[in-house]
Amino acid sequence: MHGLTEQQKGEWYTFGGALFWAVFPVMVVLSYATLQSLVSLLWSTGLAALFFAAVMTYRKRWGEIQNPRLWKNVLMVTLFIGVLFYSLYYIGLETTSPGNVAIITLFEVFTSFVFFRLFRGERLSFDYALGAIFMVIGAAIVLAPNFAGVRVGDFIVLAATFFAPAGNYFQQRAREIASAESIMFLRSTLSLFPIFALVYFFGQKSSSADIVSASLFLIVNGILLLGLSKLFWIEAIHRISVTKATALSSIAPFFTLLVAWVALSQEPTLPQLLSLIPFVLGTLLLTDQIRLMRA
Repeated sequence: MHGLTEQQKGEWYTFGGALFWAVFPVMVVLSYATLQSLVSLLWSTGLAALFFAAVMTYRKRWGEIQNPRLWKNVLMVTLFIGVLFYSLYYIGLETTSPGNVAIITLFEVFTSFVFFRLFRGERLSFDYALGAIFMVIGAAIVLAPNFAGVRVGDFIVLAATFFAPAGNYFQQRAREIASAESIMFLRSTLSLFPIFALVYFFGQKSSSADIVSASLFLIVNGILLLGLSKLFWIEAIHRISVTKATALSSIAPFFTLLVAWVALSQEPTLPQLLSLIPFVLGTLLLTDQIRLMRA
């Protein structure tokens, strides 16, 4: 990426991570053929920790994790993203489709807007108010069919989007102290203990044969999706705002719908396609990519 500005690098990191992220829900669902949700998350997170340990060794970053300030921030990242967000994400995918999950996670644009803008006391302009309305409409279109026959997974994934902004805030702070690989190694390693406790609490079990059967999906999820794509994300939000990075990542659902169609024979539904319209419009308005009323 020589010759690019920091802003451009952040945008490219975002697009690269979004392409990986688009495949993530499909790969998670494929692992469910033999594994239960939290067991799949536990093994994927463990493989991610090993991946980041290898990267840290290669780049000689182990000295970074001795900083107490880094631990303070990463503990919060672990809570909000490593445990709460991903546990809800994986559990939600048990009872809904990858396409729905990819679309519903766009609601993170709205929750990030609330967290990073409104909590700072910024004025709610007409464009922002309209963008927020569009995001709510988009979520309602996806969730509406659930009221006829409950598909609780959609609501669980929606709940997950409320935890991501706080986690991203602490990830930005941590990146000012240490490298992305150090942050992700600590986050992945620290996440293992509470995830294991959740596996035990919910009584989820899998045999060694089941784990071997799902090994390909676990490796892809752990190394590429919870690994490399998260490095891209942290490098992106180190260079551009979280709201802008989240907005640029809104291309992911289009690819997820396509991959789910090919890999799982899940043809995109009319509500899914219709919901993308208000979601994209809301994303563009909330991130100042388009403006209807100028000051």
